[in-house]
Amino acid sequence: MGATTREMLSRFESLGDENRLRILTLLERHEFTVSELVSVLQLPQSTVSRHLRVLADDRWVRRRQDGKTRYYRLEGALEPGARELWRLTAESLSDAVWIGEDAERAGSVLARRRERAAAFFSETAGGWDALRDDLFGRDARFAPLFGLLDPEWVVGDLGAGTGTLAETIAPFVKRVIAIDRSPEMLEAAATRLEGHDNVDLREGELETLPLADGELDMTVLMLVLHFAVDPGRVLAEAARALAPGGKTRRARHARPRTRGVPRDHGPPVARLQRRPDGRVDGRPAGLDDYRHIPLAPDPNASGPMLFAGTARRPGEPRTTTGRLYI
Repeated sequence: MGATTREMLSRFESLGDENRLRILTLLERHEFTVSELVSVLQLPQSTVSRHLRVLADDRWVRRRQDGKTRYYRLEGALEPGARELWRLTAESLSDAVWIGEDAERAGSVLARRRERAAAFFSETAGGWDALRDDLFGRDARFAPLFGLLDPEWVVGDLGAGTGTLAETIAPFVKRVIAIDRSPEMLEAAATRLEGHDNVDLREGELETLPLADGELDMTVLMLVLHFAVDPGRVLAEAARALAPGGKTRRARHARPRTRGVPRDHGPPVARLQRRPDGRVDGRPAGLDDYRHIPLAPDPNASGPMLFAGTARRPGEPRTTTGRLYI
């Protein structure tokens, strides 16, 4: 008897108990802890734990650990044979008396869970921001949004520095080309980015980028453009390296704060062409659809105020689905 046949027979056997069928029916709809299943099924905890162990061994359920609490759910990656077996089994149970009774008790359990969550957030609302940062770090505020990037994009991190941004973007896109003029910065970036096989570090000037025409789907100039002696040339090079419809994003200083920051900090900065409203104009670089977004100041920051700007190279985009540009 082959291993696959033995596995399927074992799975058949694990479905031969009504309580295990009740558990799977519940776990197909929601995630539950052992204690919650005990409340719904009205069975001893030892019995519920024993049945869960059988179902886990036969890969019917998956477990998720959250601190000291373990959650169970029907395995979402069942192979086709097991998925079809469960579908047929579930259909045959549609008239079982216990389905409605278990569903009613499960609703009460979930309602209590929602009430506990609501009470927690009501009690911690005043200090939630600090608690969230302490638990998950400040990056948790925005990092998940990178998942909206197109996974087929090639992104240029221009003025990559030590690779912080490239490290953040790399898991979400096909490739990151990180460019900086400083060998020391690139050495630090190489250390940071070890293990990220889809990041290409290149030494070069932003005014003469080591990139082919149209090589990038998106470029990012994060706190870089204000240091450029010829920012117009930098934008022109970014536009050249963009594919038609590609997007560029830049964040730069809007104006210095007065608190301990000299107005002429950093290297000399050439002025970009400005519109009558004072915003930087991307059109000299062959870009359009320019957007200018002032960023909310961090009260604890001592540096200058910032703004973000986005612009597009004219032409049809490579993809037409909804996208987030950063």
